[in-house]
Amino acid sequence: MTSGTTAARKLNADVRWDDFDPEAYIGRNYIRMQAVDKEIISRVRDHFSDHFRGHGRVPSGIDVGAGPNLYPALTMLPWCDRITLLEWSARNLEYLRGQCADYAQNWDQFWDVLCEDKAYAELDVTPRVRFKEAVQQPERGSLFDLCADSRRWDLGTMFFVAESITTSLDEFRRGVGCFMSVLNPGAPFAAAFMKHSTGYRVGDVDFPATREIDEVKAEAALGDFAENMKMYRMEDPDHYVRDGYAGMILVCGRRKE
Repeated sequence: MTSGTTAARKLNADVRWDDFDPEAYIGRNYIRMQAVDKEIISRVRDHFSDHFRGHGRVPSGIDVGAGPNLYPALTMLPWCDRITLLEWSARNLEYLRGQCADYAQNWDQFWDVLCEDKAYAELDVTPRVRFKEAVQQPERGSLFDLCADSRRWDLGTMFFVAESITTSLDEFRRGVGCFMSVLNPGAPFAAAFMKHSTGYRVGDVDFPATREIDEVKAEAALGDFAENMKMYRMEDPDHYVRDGYAGMILVCGRRKE
């Protein structure tokens, strides 16, 4: 979620992902929590809490394309024993690995929002201890690698990934399918997408996006894999997050049985 730019046609394999600057991205987006992120984590918190309340933890969760963003993992802390952070960029991986033992203070504001639900507020240890226990060593891997992965997870998140790594609608669809294919039947998930994004800039580097993505395209990409879907639309008419997009889409649901 950075300054927008119009990107020429570019596939994921064409992008130099090691040029992604995590400090610039965090400085733009996560030092101070934005209203849209508060809405996203509140809805994901409620979705996971409604699903798991009274059932305890499941063995595993995954955040696909984690980037330098910890709040998807924070939403999963009460609900699974282990969390896999999957990321391709070497610089983002370095950032994530540095957060495992004791994450930075800017993430506390996100945890505070999650604690409006007592399952988070009444965690049996501090969130930093739980994060250190749950988050496995962040793993280098591509979204598209998951299609050939034999592992399965019981809970999953993918925020602003499939539409933010390519200009190709076909690659977007394939990426969504790869994410959903590694979730066990019945697993709850949350996926977020930028609507009609024209691309984005991190620091001095431009990155691609799939401009065609809207509610219809998001639902169609998920439809073969998901049930009980709820879709939320978040507008940003004043472009507080960045220029070059028409809003955000959050989808919460379950992997089909």
